Amino acid sequence: MNYKRIDINCDVGEGVGNEADLFPMISSCNIACGGHAGSKETIKQCLKLAEEFNVRIGAHPSYPDRENFGRVSMSISDTDLIKSIGNQLKLFMTECNELGATLHHIKPHGALYNDIAKNEHLANVFLTAILPYKNNVVLYVPCKSVIEALAKANNFKIMKEAFADRNYNNDLSLVSRKQDKALISNGKEVLEHLVLMCNENQVRTVNGEKIPIQADTFCIHGDTPTAFQILTYITEHLQEHNLQVKT
Repeated sequence: MNYKRIDINCDVGEGVGNEADLFPMISSCNIACGGHAGSKETIKQCLKLAEEFNVRIGAHPSYPDRENFGRVSMSISDTDLIKSIGNQLKLFMTECNELGATLHHIKPHGALYNDIAKNEHLANVFLTAILPYKNNVVLYVPCKSVIEALAKANNFKIMKEAFADRNYNNDLSLVSRKQDKALISNGKEVLEHLVLMCNENQVRTVNGEKIPIQADTFCIHGDTPTAFQILTYITEHLQEHNLQVKT
């Protein structure tokens, strides 16, 4: 049988320490590089695991806000944000180069990810910050977002991302983590969410409506307490829906 191959990505290197369990079940990773979490040591550990399990390597820069884990919007000057992202990526690339690892993509984290999805000025600032990597890497962006449109207009290579373990509002924004239904933590429910997006290009929103969505990669957060259980369940049942994780 010819299975549809999908990219499952996971945010890692954020202090949970579960990467060795998760990497065998994913195809892409987004490694924290010092802004919201992570250090030289955790970057190196994740890079080694990525190489071992043939997982595509991504950098996961954020607002420089370890106190709030990068999940709160920051008031920061354009210059300081560009400098911070540049320093995070420099730290990341130092470890990549030392190990001979190849950076495949960049995915912004948390509040920065959500902010550039809707704020044109901030999205342009972010694209400026990652401009040195434009020709060599892919940018993971949310579907139908401001950053997707701007990245396309500026000839960045992109992959559209959707979240398998998060609920959506009708405008395709993510339900706030401050709300009860933000996370989907049950493996069966995550699989149902994922299959609908993969096979029908639709997502069932928190209000129960089906909204069109397109994605090239699907995220499961590594810091979700049930991440291992979710990925294990998905791995065991994807083929029942004619799907398979890319290798």
